[in-house]
Amino acid sequence: MKPKHKINVRSVIAHIVLILLSFLCLFFFVILIINATRSHAQLQKGFSFIPGGHFLDNLKSVANDGSFPMFRGIVNSLIISGSCAVLCTYFSSLTAYGLYAYDFKLKKAAFTFIMAILVMPTQVTAMGFLRLITNMGMYDSWAPLIIPSIASPAVFYFMYSYLQSSLPLSLVEAARIDGSNEFRTFNHIVLPIMKPAIAVQAIFTFVGSWNNYFTPALIIQSKNKMTVPILIATLRGADYMNFDMGKIYMMITVAIVPIIVVYLLLSKYIIAGVTLGGVKE
Repeated sequence: MKPKHKINVRSVIAHIVLILLSFLCLFFFVILIINATRSHAQLQKGFSFIPGGHFLDNLKSVANDGSFPMFRGIVNSLIISGSCAVLCTYFSSLTAYGLYAYDFKLKKAAFTFIMAILVMPTQVTAMGFLRLITNMGMYDSWAPLIIPSIASPAVFYFMYSYLQSSLPLSLVEAARIDGSNEFRTFNHIVLPIMKPAIAVQAIFTFVGSWNNYFTPALIIQSKNKMTVPILIATLRGADYMNFDMGKIYMMITVAIVPIIVVYLLLSKYIIAGVTLGGVKE
C-alpha cells in the first residue's frame, strides 16, 4: 500500500492565519454595509448582523439633503484625488529618473535634502503653509490641495528604489545613441517599465488624498468646494440632537466606492509587474 500523504502542519497554520486576517479585514467592511441598510432607530438598539430595509431610504435621505451636497462632494474629491495621483506619480517618477540616470556634483546633497523633508510632519508647517496660500490669494480653492502633490518625498523614494532594481542604464544609453531626447526616453521607455510602481503609488496617493481631512479643513470654506471627509464631519456635527446615523453610514459607504473602483482598475498593473518580476528573476 502506498503511504498516505503527511499533513503539512505549517501549511495548515498559515492557511488558518490567512483566513483569520481576511475575516478581520472584511469584517468592518461588511458591518459598514449592514449599518448603511439600517435606520437611526435600529442603530441605536445596538450591533446586529441582520441587514435592515432602509438602504434606499438612507441613500435618498443623503442625496435629497439640500444642506449636504453629497454627490458634489464626491465629484470634488474625485477631481482633487485624481489630479494629485497623476501629478504626484509623474513628477516623482521624473525626479527619481533624474537622480538615478544623471551624475552631477550635488546629486547626494539633493537626495539627502529630499529625504530630510520626508521626516517633517505636515502639522509642523501647516500654519506657515496657510499664511502663504492666503497671501497668494489661493485660500478657499483647490490649488493648494493639488499643486503640492508634485513634490512627494515618499513617492520619490519608492520610485527611485524601483528604478534601481528594474531599469538598466544601458537601456537609457542605447536610447540616447539612437537619437531619442531625454523626455522622449522618459515618456516612452522609462514610464512603461515603471507601470507597476506607478500603479501602486497612484492607489496610495489617491486614497491618501481622498481621506485627507486636515489640510482641506484648513483651506476650504465654501460648501460647494468641500471634499467628502469634510462633508461627513459636517453631517455628524451639524445638529447633534437630530443627526441620522443611518445617513452617516450611507455616506461613508458611498465614499469608499471610488477607492474600490480605482484599485480594481490599477490592480492588473500590479499583478503584471509581480509576474514580470518573477519571470526576470
